[in-house]
Amino acid sequence: MNYFFVINGKRLKNFVTIVLTALVTAWFLYIQNVPIATFSTDDGPKAFFKGKEGIALTFNISWGDEIAEKIIAILEKHKIKDATFFLSGSWAESHPHIVEKISKASFEIGLLGYNYLDYEEIKDEEIRKDLLKAEEVFQKLGIHYKKIVRAPNGHYDKRFLKIAEQHGFTVIHWSINTNDWKHPGVNAIVKSIESAQKGDIILLHASDSAIQTAAALPKIIDTLQNKTAKFVTVTEMLAEGKVNTKEVH
Repeated sequence: MNYFFVINGKRLKNFVTIVLTALVTAWFLYIQNVPIATFSTDDGPKAFFKGKEGIALTFNISWGDEIAEKIIAILEKHKIKDATFFLSGSWAESHPHIVEKISKASFEIGLLGYNYLDYEEIKDEEIRKDLLKAEEVFQKLGIHYKKIVRAPNGHYDKRFLKIAEQHGFTVIHWSINTNDWKHPGVNAIVKSIESAQKGDIILLHASDSAIQTAAALPKIIDTLQNKTAKFVTVTEMLAEGKVNTKEVH
């Protein structure tokens, strides 16, 4: 006996639409709640660039002494205690008095390597040497630092992730790049953070090359506070255990 089923085309279309919508919704809810790591390799090492709660203001410093002190003063004036500074070892070695000010203000400190090197362009042993030399300087200066590190110019690959992990470091990237070092103008720097949401890590610079950052920072703070943003350190974000993921080649 043969059976024939006649299906209304419109009903079929509606059914498929409902099913697809349900699948997309389920996937969205899933990725919002599963702890995953940012830039990651297949066998484990990770680099974090976005969390779930709070907003992290991060500052790279590799040279100069004028802008760094201005940034510290502005943060203290606005009662911002949760900010993270990534310092190059060579800079810290030459400016221990500024490092002391950062420490006394209770800001978090991480490493930016020793010299300003491109970790994608040098050999594994050179990466390791640069990272460990920076840590040695921090230890000699008695700097209270966290085991977090950022590639000096932001360029890195799986090799750096593995080397950092081998020495107990967590690699930190960013989700919002203000490009303040390019001198785009104070308004452009502020505009770059206007879309910031919970979990974003904002990249700023406190080297003397970032001549517009100090002028932009009060406006950045006001903009984010108007969103009722809670400022957190990078390690506070890591403690949440929830971040996004991308592939590093």
